[in-house]
Amino acid sequence: MAASATLHCLTGCAIGEIAGLMIGTAVGLSTGWTIVLAVALAFVFGYTLSTLPLLKSGVALGAAFSVVLAADTLSIATMEVVDNLVMAVIPGAMEAGLVNVVFWVGMMISLAVAFVAAFPVNRYLLERGKGHALTHQYHGAEPVQEGVRRLIPAFSSGALAAVIIAFVLGGLSVAIADEMGGSSVPAESIESPQR
Repeated sequence: MAASATLHCLTGCAIGEIAGLMIGTAVGLSTGWTIVLAVALAFVFGYTLSTLPLLKSGVALGAAFSVVLAADTLSIATMEVVDNLVMAVIPGAMEAGLVNVVFWVGMMISLAVAFVAAFPVNRYLLERGKGHALTHQYHGAEPVQEGVRRLIPAFSSGALAAVIIAFVLGGLSVAIADEMGGSSVPAESIESPQR
């Protein structure tokens, strides 16, 4: 259960961070503002992935968000601190652009270390009836089959892991292709300081 909870948080963090980096790069934000955007989106996506099962099981939006805030904040915060520290320690990772192998290898390492760091946090919280223990009763509950709630997607842990792996491998593939000269877009037009 702790691994599943950590994976949900990690998926949201990874999607949010990479989306924030892509947006920050596209609109020309400074490194500091790009980091702020990436961390903010990591929280948004992390909370969203945890809120969906509660909404699907019939919990009201306000109540679902309150439970998710209590359940996920420490886990997501741990991941974000560790992820950004690891990226800062990897030479060149913070300055690498999105079309750079160093960025994607650094991202893979930082996400793996963030997972390892957040797992004991989630386990500790679960053992005390906190964290994802607050949401566990809603996971696997009979989904509401009426109205808009029937359209809310459900994501298994395996599907979430596949999303993370596909996301980083796709980015790494593009970066490798660019380094091998396979890109028709000059790297200077895509790359800018990240994180």
